[in-house]
Amino acid sequence: MNLMRSAATVGGTTFLSRILGFVRDMMVASAIGTGPIADAFFVAFRFPNMFRSIFAEGAFNSAFVPLFAKRLEAEGEASARRFAEEATSALLFVLLLLTIFAMIFMPALMHVFAPGFGDDPQKRIWAIQFSRVTFPYLLFISLTAVQAAILNSLGKFFAGAAAPVMLNVTMIIALFFVVPLSANPGLALSWGVAIAGVVQFIWLAISCQRAGMTLRLRLPRLTPDVKRLVKLGVPGVIAGGIGQVNLTIGTMIATLQAGAVSWLYYADRIYQLPLGVVGIAIGVVLLPDLSRRLRANDDAGAHRSLNRALEFAMLLTVPAAVALAVIPHDIIKVLFERGRFTAADTQATSLALAIYAIGLPAFVLNKVFSPAFFARENTWTPLKFAGISVAVNVSSSFLLFQFIGFPGIAAGTTIAAWTNTLQLGTRLWRHGHFTPDAQLKHRLPLTLLASTGMGAALWVGSELLAPAFNLHFLASVWVLTGLISGGLVVYAIFCEFTGAAQLADIRRAVRRG
Repeated sequence: MNLMRSAATVGGTTFLSRILGFVRDMMVASAIGTGPIADAFFVAFRFPNMFRSIFAEGAFNSAFVPLFAKRLEAEGEASARRFAEEATSALLFVLLLLTIFAMIFMPALMHVFAPGFGDDPQKRIWAIQFSRVTFPYLLFISLTAVQAAILNSLGKFFAGAAAPVMLNVTMIIALFFVVPLSANPGLALSWGVAIAGVVQFIWLAISCQRAGMTLRLRLPRLTPDVKRLVKLGVPGVIAGGIGQVNLTIGTMIATLQAGAVSWLYYADRIYQLPLGVVGIAIGVVLLPDLSRRLRANDDAGAHRSLNRALEFAMLLTVPAAVALAVIPHDIIKVLFERGRFTAADTQATSLALAIYAIGLPAFVLNKVFSPAFFARENTWTPLKFAGISVAVNVSSSFLLFQFIGFPGIAAGTTIAAWTNTLQLGTRLWRHGHFTPDAQLKHRLPLTLLASTGMGAALWVGSELLAPAFNLHFLASVWVLTGLISGGLVVYAIFCEFTGAAQLADIRRAVRRG
């Protein structure tokens, strides 16, 4: 119950962040649409988005949390704080060098990250300019990640989960007050991203101070603990951030088709909601839980936690995936189709979203399976599988792009996600670290059945309500909200009658929590 309660804390806060993210993206769509400035900004925004997901949303935890928790339990708070300070100093030194290198060689990097922009010199100039402004965000989000990992190890999950809220609030303020006055809205948004990094860092610094874990800056030294962190952290960060790596590769290929970067970006923003609320939330809280159980030699408890985490994740993720696959057009039309975002953009973005939806359960399962490796200080196996996943993504995305254009990029990302999931799950099963228990075997097929019933209801409702989606913005939002709410009610009824989830069990769980 502590696991589910902590996941609810992270998931609820992440849900607020994603809602604010939708508000932000609706304003961005209206302000810059899917034109050259939009493509240039989204390439620049991919840098902070990628690093935020890799560092702030759990991947950095994969190496840091087990080592910090071990220090905290074995040697006390002072020793754990010293290790955190050493890790922060080493990380900051490396990132300063990386940032300086990137700022100087950004034109060359843009040839790699946006090869298609070479045919449009102005778009390439904007992408370089915007990226130089947004890249320093990496420094602050990385320091924020260390602070969030410390708080997660102490069982305090709210502050770290709330940090992305600061990004969205800062950009919304920029969209309200700065973009209308700016000659180049993409540049104004880029400065909003950079400032958001500073705001997030200050928020976590205050939270750590309140928790009695204020960090002092030390001279960087390669101590044995830092070496151990690097040994575990490099493969852990790469493996944990494989989803963002694949999306970045997709962005690189998408620059070869006008508008494709923006279409994939907006589709990505939609499916990130269930991924963040469910997958990332469970991954963040599952790692400390499994680490504690394994240190206590509680293998049965670790198996039980992993089974319940998977059951809970699929109970929420499968219906979300079905909904995104069934009514993507309605969702994109209501959220984004206004201003410079046209009906043709809605059609293209909804197609990408439907394809991404097929891979959503795999993205979430990756977040559930990975902590089972990281808690055992095994980061090389996920890294190896991540490498295979990247190879699958690059080859399938590029091949499919030649035949069907940008939808092939979304399909390649989805194929890569399922490839990674099957590798992780199979390896855990073969080593006896994950065996589906009777409850999971019974309830998972029922979850699929209930989700199918909900999908049918959503399709019928979408057809009946189609004219209402052409009403003014607020009315169409209420119609979409009503359709989704009706789908949730249908899903709850199917879950109750099939036994996928019992209301009485949920009530008992809440009372225990």
